[in-house]
Amino acid sequence: MKKILVLEDEANIRSFVVINLRRSGFEPIEAETGEMALEKLRVNPDICLALLDVMLPDIDGFEVCRRIRATGSKMGIIMLTAKSQEIDKVTGLMTGADDYVTKPFSPAELTARVDALIRRLGIDEDERSSTELVSGPFVLNTRNRTLEKDGQRLKLTQIEYLLMKLFMENPGKAMSREDILTAVWGNDFKGELKTVDVNIRRLRIKIESDPTEPEYLTTVWGYGYKWGY
Repeated sequence: MKKILVLEDEANIRSFVVINLRRSGFEPIEAETGEMALEKLRVNPDICLALLDVMLPDIDGFEVCRRIRATGSKMGIIMLTAKSQEIDKVTGLMTGADDYVTKPFSPAELTARVDALIRRLGIDEDERSSTELVSGPFVLNTRNRTLEKDGQRLKLTQIEYLLMKLFMENPGKAMSREDILTAVWGNDFKGELKTVDVNIRRLRIKIESDPTEPEYLTTVWGYGYKWGY
């Protein structure tokens, strides 16, 4: 049974989420503060996905997300926010979140997002045989889901890994934002095209010597992106 961290300070909302996750066959791990969530993660290293509320009494959900990613964890992260402003969506994605759900949400929407993210990240997949994709200074290991540049390991989120895999498998091919969104996030993803731009920007910070003048992951203006090495 897959463990899912539920970080939500409002008891009624947390209970609502927990009940519906249990009905869907998951094992919820509850936390009502950011510090409690980090402790739960420490003692439950097999948690595969985290639902993080943004507004918390101690540290906010964005900071919890940052700290999770700082450990190198590739678990799925979905932000829960009562706000609909664009800045909150962008902030969540830039801190390492894979998706976001705006309150109020239905049980069906939440479980659909959780299921979709689990599929995208390959959490259900059997271990694959070791395969490497090589492009210039980059080596992508599709078994360990790791990326090296000039022999140095780069820390990627699962979404960043999936983006790198997509581009390295299609060198020189211009890919539209719509194609990228479908390939990485899936047909049932309800997010906006800006999700692609935010994650590309974050990925460039990690792989490019100068993210403002990308050498490898280049922009096809008015269309999308391509792996240009």
